[in-house]
Amino acid sequence: MNTKTERIQKDIEALAEFNATPGAGLTRMSFTPEHRGAQEYLVQAMKDAGLQVRIDAAGTVIGRLEGREPELAPVVAGSHYDSVPNGGNFDGPAGVVMGLEIARTFQDLGIKPKRPVEFVAMIEEEGARFGGGLFASRAMAGKVTRQELETYRDKQGISSGEAMKAFGLDPEKIGEAVRSKGSIYAFLEMHIEQGKILESNGQDVGVVHAIVGIKELRVTIQGRADHAGATPMDMRADAYLAACKVALAVNKGAIAAGHGTVATVGKVEVFPGGFNIVPGKVVFSVDIRSSKSCCLDQVMETVNEALREACGQEEGLSYEIETLMDVVPVELDEHICGLLGKNAEKAGFSYRDMVSGAGHDTQVMAEIAPAALLFVPCRGGRSHCPEEWTDYDQLQKGIEVCCETIMELAEE
Repeated sequence: MNTKTERIQKDIEALAEFNATPGAGLTRMSFTPEHRGAQEYLVQAMKDAGLQVRIDAAGTVIGRLEGREPELAPVVAGSHYDSVPNGGNFDGPAGVVMGLEIARTFQDLGIKPKRPVEFVAMIEEEGARFGGGLFASRAMAGKVTRQELETYRDKQGISSGEAMKAFGLDPEKIGEAVRSKGSIYAFLEMHIEQGKILESNGQDVGVVHAIVGIKELRVTIQGRADHAGATPMDMRADAYLAACKVALAVNKGAIAAGHGTVATVGKVEVFPGGFNIVPGKVVFSVDIRSSKSCCLDQVMETVNEALREACGQEEGLSYEIETLMDVVPVELDEHICGLLGKNAEKAGFSYRDMVSGAGHDTQVMAEIAPAALLFVPCRGGRSHCPEEWTDYDQLQKGIEVCCETIMELAEE
């Protein structure tokens, strides 16, 4: 194992220590002690790599390598370091470690690029604590409102704004995180694929040319809680039964939309939650993804129609839909994608062009800057689970391609 691979492994394993569920996968929610520990590690690692470090109003750690012409718009690279509950060590951190290792490479070689280069470590990409997701990049794009910071809440009822304040950030200053269009020259993210395509084809990296659009919904169906034994079947307002009908319609709607459209009901909360009580309220998520906006809209209409029908069949049922995320499909920058492919070939690495079925900060950053995304393989396509794994030499190959690309972009 060479020095670079050893440094990559050290960073991945060090970040994995900041974990609320040791032995049961990685759980690192935003604005928690685990977040704080990982943040402090990243700040110190960036300083050790010779970067000027700051934390923006949304909580993103930004390490800046000053350029020979500091007034030029910077090249920005990185990913996120929050996790889903009981997830893996590579989803997000692989791209953050990419930034650390490239900064060290600049330092080792004594390179001062023409343009500044900023390496970022973003938070709350998963939306696992508050819902919504892509928080840090949306803040940079001016898409996080003060109202959202009070509306989105965790399971304990703590709003994202309250959590920010307890963490030492000022939610009133969220607008200071905004990066105007043109203020970033290029954005590059590296990420594990979270699928089997690269591994199955024995390929080293994937150059992502497009990312699916995502609609994330929180649906509440209000019914009536009654005694399970004393309430006849034809006299119930069963919120869970209505939710099940909607879930089935969501599945059929995605299949009907075609073009690789997928839709998932992945989280369901039933209230009061007693085994002998007819469910009086159900709150559930709907996640819709497609590379075509028309398919997203088609499934969304299916959800609305299913809710109208399910809640109209029984007296006492009503519903409410809250949109947590609405991100359109994006085409990524062909110039940067071309550089990634060229540099993969130059290094002797095999690659393929790809579409990402998972959402990433890149798709939001693409609204304010030319952006690209590079995939590295992950074992068995497993992700969002403790078994998630990417070999360190595979990470190094992806980092090498990103490094060469960033060096070129920083001289443009």
